[in-house]
Amino acid sequence: MAVLSASLEVELREIKLKDKPQAFLAASPSATVPNLQAGDLNFDESLDIMRWALDQSDPHGLLNMPSIGETLIAQNDGPFKTALDHTKYATRYPDLDPQSERAQASDFIHSLETRLATHPFLTGDRPTLADIAIFPFIRQFAHIDRAWFDAQPWPNVISWLDGFLQSPDFQTAMAKITVWEEDARLYLFGRSD
Repeated sequence: MAVLSASLEVELREIKLKDKPQAFLAASPSATVPNLQAGDLNFDESLDIMRWALDQSDPHGLLNMPSIGETLIAQNDGPFKTALDHTKYATRYPDLDPQSERAQASDFIHSLETRLATHPFLTGDRPTLADIAIFPFIRQFAHIDRAWFDAQPWPNVISWLDGFLQSPDFQTAMAKITVWEEDARLYLFGRSD
């Protein structure tokens, strides 16, 4: 969404995580997605990619946000994301109680509900980086059990989330693309004397 907001042209390469191409493994130090290569720059974290894109062009002023935006992003990327993973992938964490983890994640959403009760976006009257950095994770949490999520006492969060999910930029960002296949040809670069 930040790349779209910045109106940057990028080449998207969809890969299968179970069969990572060599070109991707060579490019991504962590072998994780997303990965952005821009000249000599290489970013493996979504937030770094968003900041880079908006540093190139930020026509909507997404980077212009009060300091609470950074605090919310840190809470999202830390405790909330941990509780989200423990809830979403409960079978990977047999020693943890998924209901307790869901309750911890819900605490963060309640804090967002309080903020959204006074403003349409997390830091005020317009979307900022905080909104576009956080809503995808709230979307993941909601889709664990959307009926349960919608039954919770957070109507402002639901409305805020649905607003992003129904936006044209989100529809564009989520469009399916063909899986990229690495060129099977081998090239040898060298010099001839």
